Amino acid sequence: MNWAYCTNGFSGHRLHEALEILSELGYTGAAITLDHGHLDPFAPGLAAEVSRTAALLDRLGMNAVIETGGRYTLDPRRKHHPTLISDGSERRVAFLNQAMRIAGDLGAPVVHLWSGLRPENLPEQAAWSLLARRCEHLLAEADRRDVTLGFEPEPGMFVEDLAGFERLRDLLGGHPRFGLTLDIGHCRCLEQDDPPTCVRRALPYLAHVQIEDMRRGVHEHLEFGEGEIDFPPVLAALAGYQGQVAVELARHSHAAPQVARRSIDFLRTVSQEGASHHERDRAADGGVAGAGTVTGRV
Repeated sequence: MNWAYCTNGFSGHRLHEALEILSELGYTGAAITLDHGHLDPFAPGLAAEVSRTAALLDRLGMNAVIETGGRYTLDPRRKHHPTLISDGSERRVAFLNQAMRIAGDLGAPVVHLWSGLRPENLPEQAAWSLLARRCEHLLAEADRRDVTLGFEPEPGMFVEDLAGFERLRDLLGGHPRFGLTLDIGHCRCLEQDDPPTCVRRALPYLAHVQIEDMRRGVHEHLEFGEGEIDFPPVLAALAGYQGQVAVELARHSHAAPQVARRSIDFLRTVSQEGASHHERDRAADGGVAGAGTVTGRV
């Protein structure tokens, strides 16, 4: 597996420090979250910083994906604002276009994105239409930059599950550059199917994978072993997938090196178990309970 780690879990470190630590631990990839401390997309010295980061990734033998989930990257007062379907959505589009330019300069094949919340005054059908138009614009840039968009269904947002992603992809005519970012924890949190089944459903579109533990109905990213997911069947279902499998523990920066070490040790162990139990029951995560109310924090 191409084990990676999301740099939003190293917010207390400079980016080059985070990359060096991850390489030392054995990670082969980094999911770089563009934000104030890591490749600030609005910093005057961005081009030079991207060039230095590209050289460092090359020296470390690491690959990169660009993530865009910084909480206050665009608005210091409103988390995740503006979105692709809110007022000011053109600023989100401009940011994502900038993210694709950075990805191109880094040689990163995937740029991650999501829908955001639906404004109360925006009817549902109008939200689908607006989101599709915004994504069509972004896909034109993706074609120019030779990158893939990895759209993430996010609990609590307008597009929060695999069914929503599939509906949006259909609206976009199945565009080959419109891929999926699958968060394994989200599968346990709210999908009808168990995580291994979700993986198999997602494989045709899969561009990027985020991974952590989680509990049913609670959107809280947990260290491995603190939630309810049975990981060997999940990793077995990912067999053949070549992209990043990136640990996402954004609220664990206070102990980032230790958490990153525990995470890769866990993943290596369960990956071996998954390989040796490839034919075991795919529902071993505890059942396929129906979706319910989700609590937690985005």
